[in-house]
Amino acid sequence: MKELAKQFIGEECIIYTITSIEGSIQGVIKEIDDGGMVIERNSGEREIVNLDFVTRIRQYPRKKNGKKKGVVLD
Repeated sequence: MKELAKQFIGEECIIYTITSIEGSIQGVIKEIDDGGMVIERNSGEREIVNLDFVTRIRQYPRKKNGKKKGVVLD
């Protein structure tokens, strides 16, 4: 998972985990090290997530004009 997740560094993503209260975490992936990733949320908060609990990483979907989609349905 570590090597696959590295391709998303610097991208705004939706990270799905098995333990997240909301079901997913949204933010920019800043760094990936052994067993964890640093995520910076839009509010500026930083969060560290254990890679063992990550089930899916998805780049935030955008419209054709480059703006973020308002609603993301999975």
